[in-house]
Amino acid sequence: MPKVHDRGGWPNDDPIDHSEHKMEEWERLVDALNGVLGEKGLKNTDQLRRAIESLDLKTYESLSYYEKWTAAMETLLVEQGVMTTGEIDAKMAELERGRK
Repeated sequence: MPKVHDRGGWPNDDPIDHSEHKMEEWERLVDALNGVLGEKGLKNTDQLRRAIESLDLKTYESLSYYEKWTAAMETLLVEQGVMTTGEIDAKMAELERGRK
């Protein structure tokens, strides 16, 4: 059975839009975090891909490219015992409160 990311021609055979788009600041931060985690030996490309490919269908389809990276990095950090889901959620809540 194909995994969620194996989309060959899905949902249709329309051409892929290859035009560039300006990266948002949060996307740059996710890309930077990806690099730092790699330099620290906390993830590699294969691990990130495996974590992305393990997302359930509903989650996979609802996330953008860098949101998938973020979800995958969280999975890897939790799997390795670097952080807990509770610690990540608490930090996110703290950041959200700081924005208001």
